Amino acid sequence: MKHKIGYNRLGRKASHRKALHRNMVTSLFRYERIRTTKAKAGEVRRTAEKMITRAKTDSVHNRRMIARSIGDKAVLAKLFTEIAPRNRNRNGGYTRVLKLGNRLNDASEMVILELVALAENEDSGAQKKKSKKAAATERKGSAEGEQEEQSDVAE
Repeated sequence: MKHKIGYNRLGRKASHRKALHRNMVTSLFRYERIRTTKAKAGEVRRTAEKMITRAKTDSVHNRRMIARSIGDKAVLAKLFTEIAPRNRNRNGGYTRVLKLGNRLNDASEMVILELVALAENEDSGAQKKKSKKAAATERKGSAEGEQEEQSDVAE
């Protein structure tokens, strides 16, 4: 029975699991979207959410606590200067898991783990592109209308 087991060991020794967590969390913050298995995503998600919550208050102590897990200084700076401020008004739920289906090799369930603020920015970017296209079409339509009016006046 699996009572009171607090986390998924992922079939690895403690040192390997710790390294896996560090690498995957660093990749998530660097690329803001990673493709992985469902089990790994569930564990990495817990770690990432706690880190983002801690990064919302920028202090020396919080930077040092997170730097224990993130070795890359550029990614650490990105977490405190870009990712945490984007989530300032959000109380948890900073990540999203999108199911992709099963992997062909071993049929393990694959997912995309992404930061929610990234997805919201992309959605607004898509709306801006649509509005630019709509505005261009309107301008084009109004320009054609003006040409027709000018030709009517010329006749």
